[in-house]
Parts: sequence; structure tokens; C-alpha cells
Amino acid sequence: MAPYLDANNIDLKSFSDDFYRKVCGARLDPVLETIRLHKELGIWIEITTLIIPSLNDSEENFRKIAEFIKNLDECIPWHVTRFHPAYRLIDLPPTPVSILDKARNIGLEAGLKFVYQGNIPGKGENTYCPNCGKLLIERYGYVVKLNKITGSRCPYCGAYISGVWAT
Repeated sequence: MAPYLDANNIDLKSFSDDFYRKVCGARLDPVLETIRLHKELGIWIEITTLIIPSLNDSEENFRKIAEFIKNLDECIPWHVTRFHPAYRLIDLPPTPVSILDKARNIGLEAGLKFVYQGNIPGKGENTYCPNCGKLLIERYGYVVKLNKITGSRCPYCGAYISGVWAT
């Protein structure tokens, strides 16, 4: 698949096999192996975790996910995304923004360079240079309002910015 796939966003719903079995009817290990394989094949990956209140919103879970990502590559983006009640989980509340803030902070403290908050437009969406800290990409929801990255480089300090960028 590597010659035909430049990038992929993979859901890592939890770092608990019990969660995967009970909530998803699946297993954790195949998801982790898929993420590792994509990395080994040179496919750009981003990881998304939909944070569901009372099911996968513990600090321990966030730390395990952040450490797993960091051990692969600190530049892999991690999207911590807000849950909204739907389908089989209509009895649960939306994810509190404070929990998303906590997950994002844990990811950054673990050493991840790019941690984003999703499903809450206007918060935790922008990309900053991990070297100089300047704003590189400004987003609002699914709209890119500004993109300063040129040639995979920060225009301010010249640092390489990992990703798949239009040429």
C-alpha cells in the first residue's frame, strides 16, 4: 500500500484492550500494529482519539497513548477529539472541554510536538513551530485561515516541519 498512500489518519480509541473488546468489539493490538506498520512503510500518519466521557477519558489512558506516539515519532500529530452523543451512546454527555485541555497538555508534556483539539472550533487547532513557537497554520473548524509553511520549513527560523505538504 505504501506506493499508493501518502498519508493516513488512524483512530486509536484507547490504550485498553478491555475498552476495545467491550465498546468496539475489536482488539487493541491490531490497531497498534497498523500504526507501527504505517510508520515503518514511510506513510505519514496522524492519530485521532475520540474522548468519550467515563469510557476512555482517564489521565492514565492519555499518558499511555501519548507515550506510544512519542516512542514512534514525536512529530506524529495527535488529535484529541470531543465526543457528542449519537447512535448507541446517546446517554453520555459531550466531552467537557477541560478534559480535552487535559489530554492536550498531557500529550505536550510527554514531548509530542503537535497535539490538536477537535470538534471545538477555535480551540487547540493551530500549528506552531516546535523550534521557535511562531504560528504556522491558523485554523477554525475545518477551515485553514492561514498557512505559512513553505517547502516543509518554518519561514521564521527555517526548522523542518514534518508532514505532507503541497509543493
